[in-house]
Amino acid sequence: MAADPDRPLSSRGVAILGSTGSIGTTALRVLARQRDRFHVAALTAFTNAGLLAEQAAEFGPTYVGLVRNGADGAHPGWGSGDACLIEAAVRPDADIVLNAVVGAAGLDATLAALEKGKRVALANKESLVMGGALVTAAAERGGGELVPVDSEHSAILQCIAGRPSTEVRRLVITASGGPFRRWTSKQLENATLADALQHPTWRMGRKITVDSATLANKALEVIEAHFLFGLSYDRIEVVVHPQSVVHSFVEFVDGSVLAQMGVPSMELPVLYALSYPDRAADTGVPPFDPVELSPLTFEKVRARDFPALELGTQAGRLGGAAPAVFNAANEQAVALFLEGAIRFVDIPRAIESALGRYSSAPAGSREAILDADAAVRRHVQELFRC
Repeated sequence: MAADPDRPLSSRGVAILGSTGSIGTTALRVLARQRDRFHVAALTAFTNAGLLAEQAAEFGPTYVGLVRNGADGAHPGWGSGDACLIEAAVRPDADIVLNAVVGAAGLDATLAALEKGKRVALANKESLVMGGALVTAAAERGGGELVPVDSEHSAILQCIAGRPSTEVRRLVITASGGPFRRWTSKQLENATLADALQHPTWRMGRKITVDSATLANKALEVIEAHFLFGLSYDRIEVVVHPQSVVHSFVEFVDGSVLAQMGVPSMELPVLYALSYPDRAADTGVPPFDPVELSPLTFEKVRARDFPALELGTQAGRLGGAAPAVFNAANEQAVALFLEGAIRFVDIPRAIESALGRYSSAPAGSREAILDADAAVRRHVQELFRC
C-alpha cells in the first residue's frame, strides 16, 4: 500500500495491533485528531475484516494484517495468520507499536517490537503478566521502551514523573468494582453473562469486561505494576472507586500523595502513551468538572466475594510460572463462561485449581511459559468436561 503523500515528514509511525477492538478503535479516533504528529503505519485485527478494510481506507497504512480470515476469505495484499502481528510490530516505518491484542497472543509481538528498539504502548497487560522477566530483558537487549496504556498505570507514570522508586512508599490502584459491586455472595452464585457484561463505567470488549466483574483485571494490573515500576507486591494495593475518576494514587516516603484524575475516557491514556513524555492538545475529551463528577467515594475490596484478585496477587508473589498460570486459567475460564459452559463463580475456582497444580512449572524461557500456558488451558477444560 502506498503511503500518504501529504503525511508530514516528521510524524511518527504507529502500528496498531488489535485495531478493531475497543482500544484499537479508540486509538484511531485519537490519531485522526493528531495527523500532524503521528500516522498509521500498520493495522492488524483478529477478525472483522469489514471494519479493518474501512480503517485501512481511511488511514492508508503500508501494512494490513488479518489473523483469522472469516467467511469473506483472504484479502489480496494483506498479511494473515498469527505471524502478521509480529510482521506489523517490526516494520521499519512503525516507531510506536500499540499492542491492544487481547490475551496471551500479544506476548510475541511485544517481545519482537522491543527487540527492534521500538516504543511499545502496552494495552496487552498479559505480556507482562506471562513473561515479565522476558519482556524486560527484551527491552534491555533491543533498547525498546514500554509505556503503559491502561489508565491506572498511565496515572502512576504521570504521578511518579521520573522520581526514583526509592521515593515511592506505595501505589494504590483504583477499581470501579464492576457490575457486581453491591451483589451478595449468594447473588453472585446466580450471576449471568448478561449481568457480567453490564459494566457501570467503561465500554470494553467482552473478555476484559468479565475480568472487571471478577476483579481478575486488577490482579493482572497489580502484576503489571510490579514489573513496570519495580515495586514489591507489599507496596501495591487496590481500592474500589466506583466513579472511575481517580485512576491511581502514588504515596511517597514523606507522606505526600499524588493522584491522577480525569473523566473516564481511554483517549487520554492512549494519547499520553503515544506522546510521552510530552502532552498533546486536542484530545476530544470534555473539560474536567469536579463539581459535576462529585462525589468521589472509595471502598475496601470485598476479597472473599471476589477471590480472583488475591489469587492473582499471590501468583505474582510466587513468581516463576505462577503469573502465567493465573493468566491462562483466567483466560480459559472466561472463554468457557462466555460460551455459557460454566458459571460466573466457576472462574476463580478454575484459577485456584490451576495454581494448585501448575504454579511451580518451569518458566525460564518463552517456550516453557507457553508450555505451561497450554497445559493450564487443557486443565481448565478438563475440569468442566462432562
